[in-house]
Amino acid sequence: MALNHLPTDFIWGASTASYQIEGATKEDGRGPSVWDTFTARPGTIRDGHTGDVACDHYHRYEEDLTLIAEAGLTGYRFSIAWPRIQPTGKGEINLKGLDFYDRLVDGLLARGVEPVPTLFHWDLPQGLEDDGGWLNRDTAHRFAEYAAIMAGRLGDRVQKWITLNEPFIHMVWGYGLGTHAPGRALFLDCLPVAHHQLLGHGLALRELRERGLQVMIANNCTPVWPASDAPADRAAAEAYDNLHNRLFNDPILAGTYPDLSAYGADATLGGSVQDGDLALIAAPLDALGINYYNPTRIQAPTSEGLPFEEAPIEGYRRTAFGWPVVPDGLRELLVGLKERYPALPPVYITENGCSVDDVVTADGTVPDLDRIDYLDTHLQAVDAAVAQGVDVRGYFTWTLMDNFEWAEGFHQRFGLVHVDHDTQVRTPKASFAWYRDLIRAQRA
Repeated sequence: MALNHLPTDFIWGASTASYQIEGATKEDGRGPSVWDTFTARPGTIRDGHTGDVACDHYHRYEEDLTLIAEAGLTGYRFSIAWPRIQPTGKGEINLKGLDFYDRLVDGLLARGVEPVPTLFHWDLPQGLEDDGGWLNRDTAHRFAEYAAIMAGRLGDRVQKWITLNEPFIHMVWGYGLGTHAPGRALFLDCLPVAHHQLLGHGLALRELRERGLQVMIANNCTPVWPASDAPADRAAAEAYDNLHNRLFNDPILAGTYPDLSAYGADATLGGSVQDGDLALIAAPLDALGINYYNPTRIQAPTSEGLPFEEAPIEGYRRTAFGWPVVPDGLRELLVGLKERYPALPPVYITENGCSVDDVVTADGTVPDLDRIDYLDTHLQAVDAAVAQGVDVRGYFTWTLMDNFEWAEGFHQRFGLVHVDHDTQVRTPKASFAWYRDLIRAQRA
């Protein structure tokens, strides 16, 4: 594979998230998160799995650092467990939690790997959820205080910071539909969560920027395809694009919210926008993180409710999760963002990967050829986007190791490294070696 357009200082990385890998949920002063509470409810997670142990990364981080180094990664995106730092989300600081991330950052730097922490990857301290969670404007201010704590401890060694991971997914699945933590099923009444998360981003950005640090957000974005050229299908696709993509990109990149009138008179931000909020939210980013998995095909609704209906995408192979594999969708997305936002900042692909039904064979290998093809073709799409003028500066595949995959428990495997969740044995897959060799070739 020839990737001829990527910059020479391109960051080659992998991503993880705290609740999905760390375990140790009741150790060293960590408080409960919304995911601890949610997974304890019967019937919320497939087969009753929890992240109580996950990949036991909290105790095995040295082993995982060795894997990161062996993969030749130049960047590692991880998330910080807020309840490990502030057990209730405010007030008291847990020094043992800070010490863990100190050790992790120092271990990465010692191996020549750039740490790229995400401050919030969905594991809100339960104490803040008890006060209303992201429906409560005060959570945005608590988030800024937490950001200041982390910047004060790690900012001398960590330059690049991500505020939020996929605020759209967290709002819809956590507060709108209730299939993720915190498990609220508010339907369109969840929309104030969008503004409060974005306000938290803006307030945290200010704290980080005051310390001379670089800031980005990781937004989950999707190309939206109308099911046909019929006006009703095109209108439905526009309504969905406004909700999924523009609701979290427009305020940051253009200083405005998109038109949500298609969702009805009740589809408002609940009067949550106050004077000065959008100026905070629209403060210039140093980079934009993009998480991409597949396009979304939309048709006019066939029943009352939402102004759109998802339609199947045919003609493409599917991952073990059932998601269509459309590599050129990533190029389409990136070029489309550049066209929509002429002042688009530099971009990092902060998540991209696929679930495969991986099996450790009798000879101890994991021949995940479908994943290699997925990564190969998506990186070619990134290269093509760069050739078309998009400033892409890094790629973080999802994920380093098989982990707790939210509502699916341990049933979906996205990792470069196979994890036996009974024994915690790590086995690098064929994709691990492929990615390592690609990185070596690109950096040669």
